[in-house]
Amino acid sequence: MIGLFLGDTDFSEIVLSKIKKLNKKYFIIDFSKNNKFKKNKNSFRISIGKFGSIISLIKYKKCKKVLFAGKIAKPNFSSLRLDLKGIYYMPSVIRASKIGDAAIIKSIIKILNNEGIKVISSTFFNPELSLKKGNYSKLKPNKNDIISINKGKAYFNKTKSLDHVQALVVEGDKILAKEGREGTKKMLSKLKKNSEGILIKLPKKKQDLRMDLPTIGLETLLDIKKYGLRGVVLQSKKNIILDKAECIKFANKNKIFIEII
Repeated sequence: MIGLFLGDTDFSEIVLSKIKKLNKKYFIIDFSKNNKFKKNKNSFRISIGKFGSIISLIKYKKCKKVLFAGKIAKPNFSSLRLDLKGIYYMPSVIRASKIGDAAIIKSIIKILNNEGIKVISSTFFNPELSLKKGNYSKLKPNKNDIISINKGKAYFNKTKSLDHVQALVVEGDKILAKEGREGTKKMLSKLKKNSEGILIKLPKKKQDLRMDLPTIGLETLLDIKKYGLRGVVLQSKKNIILDKAECIKFANKNKIFIEII
């Protein structure tokens, strides 16, 4: 039995689809904004403030492992109804929320660990979504792109594990844009057309790789083309690429590189 904490974005649905294909027994704790899994008979809608109910359900299901997939939005803490364990644990979650969404999930993982529940990688059942080192497109990085990649790597090596920046746009030795809490798409929308440079999405130093891995999909490649970027760079085995075949096909057609370092 595997417990699935599922939020928004297509990734949560892809994980669920693979779990079903493998005939794994599962249940869902639906943390999506609009209760997107409500038609699934194995889905439960439980407030993030009711940790007692969440933990009781996990233990009732005799579940030892859970995973997180999809974006779990910051809750409205003032409107949450808390049970006894919620009252006990919520102060640590609220403190984490001031750092960012990733910090909220990390605080929940710590709570689950305290209760003897193991959190596994979000790609445990979907290793095919994470690419190994190499070039996956006809176009390859040039000398200036290599300078950009090294600049990006140096930046991420200095970031803290809970820093909200997970993506940069770099051109040569100049950082053109940094991702804010709104995400990569919002960052790219602020670029000028024909910006050149490359999109670099790497895990932060000491990032918890069980959740919140740098992710791209076809929509990301469409934005890369729209703003005139040369390509995208991800970290080997520490990434998620959705619609992989379509992304590679689109990249080759539009002379965009996909580089895994």
